[in-house]
Amino acid sequence: MKKTMLTCLIFSLSLVGCQNKTENAKAESKNQSSFMLSGTWKLVSAIIIENGDSTITNYSGDTTFIKIINDTHFAFLQHDLHKGKDSTAVFGAGGGPYTLKDDSLYTEHLAYCNARAWEGNDFTFVVKISNDTLIQKGVEKIDKLGVNRINIEKYTRVR
Repeated sequence: MKKTMLTCLIFSLSLVGCQNKTENAKAESKNQSSFMLSGTWKLVSAIIIENGDSTITNYSGDTTFIKIINDTHFAFLQHDLHKGKDSTAVFGAGGGPYTLKDDSLYTEHLAYCNARAWEGNDFTFVVKISNDTLIQKGVEKIDKLGVNRINIEKYTRVR
């Protein structure tokens, strides 16, 4: 009887040990993926495809845009480089929590935004990081605003 109980105890402990190793490996993988995504990213270019029309924006001119990502949240800031003193005046900001699944499925929950009608919406992108370049591609859809477009953004890591 004691031998059977001891065998069951050892077997149970080994199962718990295996489960913890699997959970630790998953957590380590998520942390590694988040670590690669974490940082400050400068938007280089964006392509918006809406109703069959494409608009390409190069962010090396009058406007700058950065995205800051940590382990749990993102934030973006956009403004013109002329301090709001001419026709290029623009300011945009937003942020909130995000999720990252399978190292490439990145979903932003826009909890805060200066364009208040955009708040409370989720936007899912496929992300790819190569060296210091981040590409994200996804659909921005908000039925109540009539927004339904593909957004492809290219960022470089800010050092």
